[in-house]
Amino acid sequence: MFSTDRAQAIADRVESFVRTVVVSYEGDPRCGFHGPGDDLVMELREKARAAGVLTPHFLPDGSHLTQRETATVLIRSGLSPLGPLACNTMAPDEGNMYLLGKVGTAQQKAHFLAPLLEGRGRSAFFMTEPATDGGAGSDPSMMQTICVQDGNHWVINGRKAFITGAQGAMVGIVMAKSTDGACMFLVDLPDPAIRIDRVLDTIDSSMPGGHAVVTIDNLRVPADQMLGQSGEGFKYAQIRLSPARLSHCMRWLGACIRAQEIASAYACRRMAFGKPLVDHEGVGFMLAENLIDLQQCELMIDWCAGVLDTGALGTVESSMAKVAVSEALMRVADKCVQVMGGMGVTGDTIVEQVFREIRAFRIYDGPTEVHKWSLAKKIKRDHKLH
Repeated sequence: MFSTDRAQAIADRVESFVRTVVVSYEGDPRCGFHGPGDDLVMELREKARAAGVLTPHFLPDGSHLTQRETATVLIRSGLSPLGPLACNTMAPDEGNMYLLGKVGTAQQKAHFLAPLLEGRGRSAFFMTEPATDGGAGSDPSMMQTICVQDGNHWVINGRKAFITGAQGAMVGIVMAKSTDGACMFLVDLPDPAIRIDRVLDTIDSSMPGGHAVVTIDNLRVPADQMLGQSGEGFKYAQIRLSPARLSHCMRWLGACIRAQEIASAYACRRMAFGKPLVDHEGVGFMLAENLIDLQQCELMIDWCAGVLDTGALGTVESSMAKVAVSEALMRVADKCVQVMGGMGVTGDTIVEQVFREIRAFRIYDGPTEVHKWSLAKKIKRDHKLH
């Protein structure tokens, strides 16, 4: 993977911190069914701050590493499911920070971005809506949440679903539809007009606050807290989503690299039928196939990051990367569980959790099938042009 000296130095510090400090917290009882508790998150972030690896993909002058440099760093932070939380490289905060850095005004950055960069609070991105309401999911044009201007404020009403980290968040980015089109608003949380109806029970458990269903009831937002311009919300969503999809790939690649390490170590020491498991072709070949998939994931991430670094929106490239990497990592995680047999389905290592998280990752930021459908439409358009 392409890297620079500065990115490699940051990544080395991040990896050392994750392996020597964060890994020891993986069995902490504060890691609950709906994600790690905020007290654990803040404890880890204090340790990351002391180690100089908090929000490592942002430089001291406020600038962001290139996407290829970010990949070098975020892969290392993902070596533990708790690593991105500790280092402040976790979704949805990482994507929200990126968007605010690109679109926010100086005043908005001072009020909403600064505490996120400093790791003092978490954020949530309110876009997806309940399917039962016919709301926006993979098709954002179905958005039902509305916003109406009232003097120097906007009033927002609607429902949202699968809102990661809404429970306990400090900053919210709310998407709603005006007569101009989609809009984004920055809000301080908690707010009594944003009610968490319930936190869903989901297969994954790595994200603080879990994934909530939310009702927004006459939320009043000052006009100067609109992010960008009225009607431009979908454009801003793409600014956020392309690198955010790729960041997911980076972090979960790190997790699968660690799962492969654990499964390989197990296969090399576990004896069966007179020899180590790794010497049985059925096991050794699975681990070999994992090495191939991991290398291909790294190359795909590096290629897509390079496209984004040219200034391109990268929606097509990020769709391809998201599909290829999520599906490959699913194969890797599944084989790691299989290699470890009964141990692989226990909580004695992180392999079982990584398997669950990767299964959910195939749906995060658009299911595989939606991305393939989008790519197929591009093929059809390109064919017509010729």
